[in-house]
Amino acid sequence: MPNEMEELEFYLKKAKQVVYEVKKTVVGKDEAICKLLMAILAKGHILIEDIPGVGKTTMALAFSKALGLECNRLQFTPDIMPSDLTGFNLYNRQTGQFEYKPGAVLCNILLADEINRTSPKTQSALLEVMEERRVTVDSQSIELPKPFMVMATQNPFGSIGTQKLPESQLDRFMIQISLGYPTVEDEIAILKNKTNGSPKIISEKVLTAEELMAMQAYVEQIYVDDRVYDYVARIAKATRNSPEILQGISPRGSIAVLAIAKAEAFLRGHTYVLPSDIQYVLMDAAAHRIIVDNGLRNGNVTAETALKNVLETVSVPKLDVKRVV
Repeated sequence: MPNEMEELEFYLKKAKQVVYEVKKTVVGKDEAICKLLMAILAKGHILIEDIPGVGKTTMALAFSKALGLECNRLQFTPDIMPSDLTGFNLYNRQTGQFEYKPGAVLCNILLADEINRTSPKTQSALLEVMEERRVTVDSQSIELPKPFMVMATQNPFGSIGTQKLPESQLDRFMIQISLGYPTVEDEIAILKNKTNGSPKIISEKVLTAEELMAMQAYVEQIYVDDRVYDYVARIAKATRNSPEILQGISPRGSIAVLAIAKAEAFLRGHTYVLPSDIQYVLMDAAAHRIIVDNGLRNGNVTAETALKNVLETVSVPKLDVKRVV
């Protein structure tokens, strides 16, 4: 049986291979690739908010190929129905029975494109999928394949045909990130890597679904000291008491921060979580969960600045790493 360090090195090597393969397709977004991998290892759903055309869909397809997972893509428009997601029962005249026709969610990675353009009814169906990882059709529950995650994209609010996602749905996403525009050098590389105007997915499979679930189980067991638990709880409490924040981090948000911090620690080659890991993931894991008071400072308070101010008020625990490990 491998010892703890050998197991860490084995899984870390696999993770680096995934990053390398995704980077072959997605140019100039190294930090975003690592953050998405962290969320995947932490079994979380991902929301990418950005303008059209910056590589959100390409990123999701590259990950699905490198991880050896089945990916279904669904373009969310106002006429998309819940049954397009969940599937439906169809009567078969030959057998006299109703047969289940799978929807788009019967896969490992559901790429939900432009999620904030569809109807509330469809959003509600997606909410059950994200929370329960199963679908209900005519009172029949159907478990989704494992692993399963939603990688959703949304256009910035204010774009034509968009609407704000409800807070309850935003809270189900482990992280929300933005890719942004590429640099001139990166855009040149993107222009060279295209087929009929679309980037080529040149990433290769380096993991199986079973290997990914084994890595997720390993990350879940990353050690967390009691002082780090206390640190996360005090940060959450501070967001709820901050005069700049109307709605603070929920307990689900605290769980998400800790879960992705374990994945961040793992990618750094650690078998334990440090307060610096919590600080690094906090913005991506919590900014979309809070509501700031836009009446303050002429509306110049953002979720990011409010969280930074909160971090300054919460004392950081000092850990003796030798004793932790």
